[in-house]
Amino acid sequence: MPESLSAQGVSLRAARDDDIEWLRLHYRERRAAEFAPLGWPAAALTAFLDQQFAMQHLHYTRYYADAQFLIVERGDAPIGRLYLLRRAPEHLLVDIGLAPGQRGQGLGAALIGGAQADAAECGRSLRLHVEHGNDSARRLYERLGFEHEEDLPTHAAMRWRAPAPRAHA
Repeated sequence: MPESLSAQGVSLRAARDDDIEWLRLHYRERRAAEFAPLGWPAAALTAFLDQQFAMQHLHYTRYYADAQFLIVERGDAPIGRLYLLRRAPEHLLVDIGLAPGQRGQGLGAALIGGAQADAAECGRSLRLHVEHGNDSARRLYERLGFEHEEDLPTHAAMRWRAPAPRAHA
């Protein structure tokens, strides 16, 4: 945990089974505006987003079973999630998301910076995928040193490489 976040009362803890309802609501909150233009009735939109969350959650837990599934908290209240796979030859930022009221305060940059520092300590790069159209996230990643590597059907693959160790004189 970056010290700058600890000073703000932000902490990380392992996700637990009893977090699933909050994670579902968090997913809905993050994605509802994207689907709102479809004009679906609220109940249909909720059912669709809950189904999408269930599929994403199953995918993450199946394909990234050894990842760290972390809940970001301020005080005792969850404010986001950080899913990080720490494995050679490179780490993978599986997912990061903050509640809307927590964005724009440097929390995401600090969390990603912590993941970068961790990867660098292991001599590894850090990669992630960002959805096409998520321009604010992409700008953040670029500002933090991630470089575009590949366009996939729904996402762009990006990678950050740790600086080479400095030679001692």
